[in-house]
Amino acid sequence: MQKKQLARTALVVFGATALLGVGYLAGTYRATATGSASSAMTSTSGDKIDPKTGRKVLYWHDPMVPNQHFDKPGKSPFMDMQLEPVYADEGGASGIKIDPGLQQNLGIRYATVRRQETTEGFDAVGTTQFDESRSDVVQSRVTGYIDHLYASAPMQRIAKGAPIASLFVPDWLAPQEEYLALKRSGMDSSMLEASRVRMRTLSIPDGVVANLNRTGKAQTHVVLSSRETGVISELNVREGAMVAPGQTLAKVAGLSKLWLIVEIPEALALSVQPGMTVDATFAGDPTQHFKGHIREILPGISTSSRTLQARLEIDNAALRLTPGMLMRVRVGGQKAVSRLLVPSEAVITTGKRSVVIARNSDGRLQPVSVTVGNDVGNETEVLNGLNDGEQVVASGQFLIDSEASLKSILPRLEGGAGPGPGAPAPAPAPAPASAAAQTYETTGKVEKVTAEDITFSHQPVPALSWGAMTMSFGKPSPTAFPDVKPGDTVHFVFKQSDNGYQLTKVEPVGGVQ
Repeated sequence: MQKKQLARTALVVFGATALLGVGYLAGTYRATATGSASSAMTSTSGDKIDPKTGRKVLYWHDPMVPNQHFDKPGKSPFMDMQLEPVYADEGGASGIKIDPGLQQNLGIRYATVRRQETTEGFDAVGTTQFDESRSDVVQSRVTGYIDHLYASAPMQRIAKGAPIASLFVPDWLAPQEEYLALKRSGMDSSMLEASRVRMRTLSIPDGVVANLNRTGKAQTHVVLSSRETGVISELNVREGAMVAPGQTLAKVAGLSKLWLIVEIPEALALSVQPGMTVDATFAGDPTQHFKGHIREILPGISTSSRTLQARLEIDNAALRLTPGMLMRVRVGGQKAVSRLLVPSEAVITTGKRSVVIARNSDGRLQPVSVTVGNDVGNETEVLNGLNDGEQVVASGQFLIDSEASLKSILPRLEGGAGPGPGAPAPAPAPAPASAAAQTYETTGKVEKVTAEDITFSHQPVPALSWGAMTMSFGKPSPTAFPDVKPGDTVHFVFKQSDNGYQLTKVEPVGGVQ
């Protein structure tokens, strides 16, 4: 019996020894494998290599805190998860890469930056006005009465040669009868010529004298007509009214030629000279162009609009324009200048700067800050930021710019060139006011409390698509939430900030903290 117990004891000791040996061998093999894996992370050239994929690794990071880079793999210090690698073939290239199918769905078009000789010029606005140099003044040279008034009211349109008023002049009767009497009496030509001179002195028109010779009847009525096609800008008489010599009966403003008054911004006042070409269009018919040359620069700057006025004459023979129309004006320069041009629709203006989406040689798209100059038709001059021959996105750039903001490309532009692989990433772009005010909440157990943050094992956060995890959240100040201790179950509220996720409220379940 005693021998059997001794045998059993020996078997137990032997089994325990065998298990210890197997555990030692397994531990040794695991350590060897780990060591070989660690050595595989660095190539002979010093590059970090992912042993699973064989790809070159730039750094490791936590996707929840992408701006913090790590040189080695491991567990994230921010939450309960492993760091993820960022590969050289995707993280080192600047810009973002968009699938060709997605580019087609977004309707992305490309345009080539080109240099072109264009005349120095700028866009402005202008207003049409009556050409005062073509105003016709209708006056009476004799004393008479308005026998019939053909014009009824001011601003009435009138054609060239159309009658305005019929004037009865009784003083014309006596000299005409005297002339007819001399002619019937057979007086010599000198007496007749003296009588004709007297009639001209009394402002009897030559046409009336010629008609007197032909018909032998005196004429006491004269019709005053318009010498311009336009509108009656003034009408100062009525039927039956008496008029005196030199009295203005009406004024006719011509429409065959108009003045165009161009409003030139004060900043461009020194660059405008007489003789510069002007191409004007009207919104009602943008296909028709009215061209001319600046005739004169009017003195003085408008105190209300801070503009300088330039005046020119434009042809309106078709009478399509009327005074007071607002025209879009392109003032051209007198000499050609070489400019770098991009389509105007490719430029995104934020208010503080101008951005275009450039296409890199590898097909990636990257926002580029540019300095823009004047518009040249449907194109915009680029003074700095692009080179001749580069390609830019001419449509869909707002969607790409939003995607680039998510990739933190736009903040890198603020600091100049993008950081190198080993350089720390810059801070993300400031979130909009609506995003900064967004808060999230959940419940969790306090694992650790420091002066800088509190670590929770928290429940899922559906608003952020987070599952249950262990994660650290920053405190607004070192003295915030003094009563929170490890082991407490709390309900907490947090928001996203430039330094990660920050707590705004921590309250134990059933009470306020």
